[in-house]
Amino acid sequence: MRPIDLPCPPRARSKGQRAPRKPPSRRNATPQQRLLLLGPEPLADAELLSLMLQNSHRVSDRITHAQEAIWHFGGLSALLRSDAGSFSARPGLSPSGWVALQAARELLRRSALEHLQDTDVLSSPALVQEFLGHWLRDRPAECFAGLFVDNRNRVIAALELFRGTLNQTAVYPREVARAALRLNAAAVIFAHNHPSGIAEPSQADRLLTDALRRALAQIDVTVLDHLIVAGNRCVSFAERGWL
Repeated sequence: MRPIDLPCPPRARSKGQRAPRKPPSRRNATPQQRLLLLGPEPLADAELLSLMLQNSHRVSDRITHAQEAIWHFGGLSALLRSDAGSFSARPGLSPSGWVALQAARELLRRSALEHLQDTDVLSSPALVQEFLGHWLRDRPAECFAGLFVDNRNRVIAALELFRGTLNQTAVYPREVARAALRLNAAAVIFAHNHPSGIAEPSQADRLLTDALRRALAQIDVTVLDHLIVAGNRCVSFAERGWL
């Protein structure tokens, strides 16, 4: 006769031993558990922000504080632009939460830059604009930057060259040329943001671009493009035929 496999009886728990914990249902799972299970995409803005807040031990309190902060600042973009003082003044928000947000933004920027460094920027204008959006879009003041590329159109470095006020930045072509020589760059893509949210280039922007192109031509460095970043828009001089 063939032996019959009998089911083993459940092992008796010793006194004081806890029963195995059931995995939480999706409805009752915390944001952290849902992210581990499903990834970050299904989480609401407030749930994602709550994962960076550590002031309250209760998950529901952290989500409430996160949602109130988003409402107070007028959206995620404005919240990300806030300084440490105004961020930390909100209930449930702390300097450590602000630091965590800024660190996450910088990691995102560096990840996008790594992708660009392995890409021909002339054949991937969408990637360039995506990177510049991550980098410059939420700056509270004007920032003038350069993507310096080699003779294979791969990014060598992304540098913030000059920082200005709410509506203007002083740019010095000699300093830009010095940076290009130091990096042994073959070409450069310029970009700056408009905190006003209006992406349309000004006449001053066009005159500056012409001055930079003439200065860099003397050291055999080509200006490939100049992009204006404002809100969710990115205007390219090259696409408009201005270069």
